[in-house]
Amino acid sequence: MALNFNAYAAEGNSFLKKYAKDLDMGTDTDRAGRVLSAILHGLREIISFEESLQLIAQFPMFLKAVYVNGWSTRTKHKRIKNMTAFIDLVRTFDGSSSIHDFGSDEKAEQYIITTFIALRQYISLGELEDIRTGLPKDLKSMVYHNIMF
Repeated sequence: MALNFNAYAAEGNSFLKKYAKDLDMGTDTDRAGRVLSAILHGLREIISFEESLQLIAQFPMFLKAVYVNGWSTRTKHKRIKNMTAFIDLVRTFDGSSSIHDFGSDEKAEQYIITTFIALRQYISLGELEDIRTGLPKDLKSMVYHNIMF
């Protein structure tokens, strides 16, 4: 299998351009990339290691790279019980840019929903349902029923 890093980069850049537009960020792909990374890193902290492996198996190379960047498999996954706590966790992964990148909790929640919609093109319905099933009751709304079907 030949590795074509130019193709991975092109696919990643194309995804980020569309994703930035979906987030109403215009052409600010840097900000969109930080948001995507923070949300994916937050997600990997609340789902099991096994579920993470099943998820990234479906991702294209550019999303795999974002997901695993800085990942320590020795860290226990976090017990997050509601959307506010998840948003706070996501903001920690964005660091000092989080106030600018995410704004209000309502905007952050919309970004999370938009992210799952964008990822739907890569994730099977079965995997989305597995992720949704493993989430606490107050977080199941991250993976809406209408996104899945």
